[in-house]
Amino acid sequence: MRKLSLLILLPLFYYYGYAQKSGESKVLTKTFEAASIAGNKAGEDANRRLSIYLPPGYEQSSERYPVIYFLHGFGVNDEQMMQWIGFKALMDSAIKGGMMKPMILVLPNSDTKFRGYFYTNSSFTGNWTDFIGKDVVQYVDKNFRTKAHRDSRGLCGHSMGGNGALKVAMLYADIFSSVYAMSPGGMHFAGEFTPAHKAFRQLSELSSVEDVFKGFDSPETTDDASFFRVVLASMARTFTPDESNKAFQGKIPVSYSGKTRKIDPVVLKKWESNFNINMIEDHLPALQSLKALKIDWGRNEEFSHIPLTNLQFSKKLEAYGINHFAEEYIGDHVNMLDGFEGRVFTELLPFFERYLK
Repeated sequence: MRKLSLLILLPLFYYYGYAQKSGESKVLTKTFEAASIAGNKAGEDANRRLSIYLPPGYEQSSERYPVIYFLHGFGVNDEQMMQWIGFKALMDSAIKGGMMKPMILVLPNSDTKFRGYFYTNSSFTGNWTDFIGKDVVQYVDKNFRTKAHRDSRGLCGHSMGGNGALKVAMLYADIFSSVYAMSPGGMHFAGEFTPAHKAFRQLSELSSVEDVFKGFDSPETTDDASFFRVVLASMARTFTPDESNKAFQGKIPVSYSGKTRKIDPVVLKKWESNFNINMIEDHLPALQSLKALKIDWGRNEEFSHIPLTNLQFSKKLEAYGINHFAEEYIGDHVNMLDGFEGRVFTELLPFFERYLK
């Protein structure tokens, strides 16, 4: 009985001793001026917020830590993602349970007037790729005890954030060594996401910002055109800005004459040059230099283009000999992410434990 009691109590002694010695984790909110966004023509605020998780023991030690950067999706922000995924509880459990080494987690706020610019550099909206690859990393390295080397930096994201993680990785492979893209969206035209989408026609007929956003935040809205109007307007002002367009200050790749739809090849080419799949050939050395790369997507995605384009992206990487992991799982766009049974805890955190120094 005495031996059994010791076996029961020893893990408790270890846990509470660890907690007392290492202290509790913290989630901080910091704001700084991002040079890559400052002075943009779209009037986006260059003062950007960061939600930062500091692991247990950070304040009591002098150690330096690896950093995971997580990019949020379209229409949400860093604080919402931190709460929805439950990052603090998941990181605490993984670290205290010995599943992963102590790490810092950073969620940059990339919410904008048009709810996100797909982490893309733009002459109009600002340089959102550089915001992540330069500004955020430099601020975090300067103000926190990080291991300031690519081998100790991981980049990941969901949906638009997954798209951004892949784009930033191709352009800043010297900054990040390991990348995980969860259900990256908007990587190319396919499925429901094509120039034939009715949201393009609607945008061609609008004359005000209010019309673009009509129904976007309404929980009663069942027509996906209200969502795609904002997505496509965001892409237009980022990829092909046109300040004469009073509704969304951008050009779309289609126009209409009655029922006839006409493609503008110049605008379409500019859009497609910003799609991840078409960036692979120009960034092969960067992709080859990554220590680890993974993409995943749900079989039951509400956005039908995501499984199609994710598989296409993976096959193209394979054709060029780029080592990576690609996985389709049973789930939709969001139902398998949060909590202790979600893929952030079961897949993403173990991925970075394995590959970050």
